[in-house]
Amino acid sequence: MNVFKKVRNNYVIWHANRIQLQEFPSSPVVRKQIVFSGRVQKVGFRLEIYTIAERMRLTGTVTNLKDGSVEVEVQGEEQQISFLVHCMKSLKRASVKKVTMSDLPIHESEKDFTIVK
Repeated sequence: MNVFKKVRNNYVIWHANRIQLQEFPSSPVVRKQIVFSGRVQKVGFRLEIYTIAERMRLTGTVTNLKDGSVEVEVQGEEQQISFLVHCMKSLKRASVKKVTMSDLPIHESEKDFTIVK
């Protein structure tokens, strides 16, 4: 890993850990597929999603798509997922132009959130 990438990743983790998490009223557990389009690759977007999702104990995956967008499958309480989307849309080092979201069936046995390379 080159020096620039290490510095960027350290900054992304620091930034994601500084986000003030809210107390969310209990809401139903859902699973969503979310696709973020815009300038969302090569800016630490997946690492930011991963770090925030881990802090909120969400499960799922995040991966880069060949068209330059980022796809997230995330499972957790609906209000937490909405908060995650809001955080990602407000990132200064990325430029989210479009967010598409659809419902998916819940994976009962899923326990972790992972970055798919």
